[in-house]
Amino acid sequence: MEDARKLLESLPVELQSQVLRSVSLKTLTTLQVGGPAALVCPIRNPEQALRFQDLALNHDFPVFILGGGSNVLADDRGFGGLILQVATENLEQTGDTVRAGAGMSFDGLIERTLDMGLTGLEFASGIPGTLGGALVGNAGCYGHEIGEFLVEALLLRPDGRLEKAGPEDFGFRYRETDLRETGTVVLEAVLRLRQGNVEQAAVLRREKIRDRQAKHPVDLPSAGSWFRNLPAAEPQGRRRAAGALLEKAGAKDMHEGDARVFAKHANMIVNTGNATSSDVLKLAARMKKAVLEKFGVDLVEEVRYLRP
Repeated sequence: MEDARKLLESLPVELQSQVLRSVSLKTLTTLQVGGPAALVCPIRNPEQALRFQDLALNHDFPVFILGGGSNVLADDRGFGGLILQVATENLEQTGDTVRAGAGMSFDGLIERTLDMGLTGLEFASGIPGTLGGALVGNAGCYGHEIGEFLVEALLLRPDGRLEKAGPEDFGFRYRETDLRETGTVVLEAVLRLRQGNVEQAAVLRREKIRDRQAKHPVDLPSAGSWFRNLPAAEPQGRRRAAGALLEKAGAKDMHEGDARVFAKHANMIVNTGNATSSDVLKLAARMKKAVLEKFGVDLVEEVRYLRP
């Protein structure tokens, strides 16, 4: 923490006041697991993003980019580096496109674009996290993905370059992009939607939210789906649900400490009280092993692990 103090003191006073010290990662992640983060730097504009990243580069300080905290397991030992948390939440409409800050809640964006008379994103209603996180992980469901709507994005590269990028620069694929493990920060994005039937889209949004509430944890902390779904069995077919294999392998009966497989969805781990990162890792390993032994399928994790 001494290194963090020295690094913080090297910032201009106006930026020092914005940086948070020794923040519990339990409060920053939807699974509510994890130890303290040395420094958390909220980014509200590109200039701040450049300043914070330059600071970390010059001091050889580890960096982790955090959005809304879903799809992340933070270690109980904490993170001794710098957390960049995108907090840009601007939203502007031009015809059938919107320019949105990457720190905006993804579900909040869906609600606000419907209020603007724009449709297209309602399929993703209820998905947790931020727009930036959704883009980096190519979030999707029901046969659609956020990557379908991207026109361009403003990125901060690890070497300090601010750069506009198109969909081809993301390399969108199932729950993955080329940006995910590079340390690139998405600051804002332009999405092309459509001026469709808002009432019909609102009905679909309510249906998706009801469906998600019926199948997903509402009152318990969770990181979301733990493993990626499997490729389709035949060309053009739908992906096979990892949850179905996990359920057949007996995962719903599994638990480690206060980490437990959700009773309504075998591909989700919930924190029923004071689960530790060790509890969660042991449980996820048991789930993965059960599917491998029963079906010969090696599941791939969707959740990122924030190590010390």
